[in-house]
Amino acid sequence: MLPLMQNTLHTAVLLLGAALASIPTSPSAVLIENNEVKVARALEKNQVVGKFHQHDMNRVMIYLQSGRQQFEYQDGRQPAVFDWKAGQVVWSPPSGMHSPKVLDHDFDIIEIELKNPGTDKAITGDLDPLKVDPSHYTLEFENPQVRVLRVKIPPHGVAPMHAHPTDRVTVFLTDQNFQTKDSTGKVTTVEHKAGDVAWGTPIEHTEQNLSDQPFEAVSVELKR
Repeated sequence: MLPLMQNTLHTAVLLLGAALASIPTSPSAVLIENNEVKVARALEKNQVVGKFHQHDMNRVMIYLQSGRQQFEYQDGRQPAVFDWKAGQVVWSPPSGMHSPKVLDHDFDIIEIELKNPGTDKAITGDLDPLKVDPSHYTLEFENPQVRVLRVKIPPHGVAPMHAHPTDRVTVFLTDQNFQTKDSTGKVTTVEHKAGDVAWGTPIEHTEQNLSDQPFEAVSVELKR
């Protein structure tokens, strides 16, 4: 399961300390699958050598824990070692046949496989969270298939009315205890655990963090 990082690739490395360190590792599983994405949790086990395999579609990789991984290749490339950080987000295009081996301890990756080629259409608007709420929403990277945002809301912080105009996958890096209000005035309480993954459809809403702890998540918006 090789994320191929190029020099021009925008990647994000964020250490959340105890918050991310507390996410337990879990067995591999398919979490979401529809006509747009296949989202899987991959448990990379310490010292287990993976069979040679390849991936045929672009993916977004989100690392729930830190870990070191060595990759062997069948195309003559030299072995490479990657030091992943908890909370790191990586764009992973197809990379040929490879075999991974974890060098230190078990860790989980959330792998979002993109089934559609994307439109390269800009995701924007008057209620774009990057415009109306840049203190909470930041851009990780963007390409023709996805726009990836990181959201950080402090304890009891409030995100003003903003829009998510496309389908998206959200990966929760901390627990969530939110109250949201949509554009019709409907109020909803939303809760997730660190490590959860959720499928979202277009919506306009405000968000309030009801917790005494900071909130953090990664949102992968799909261009269609």
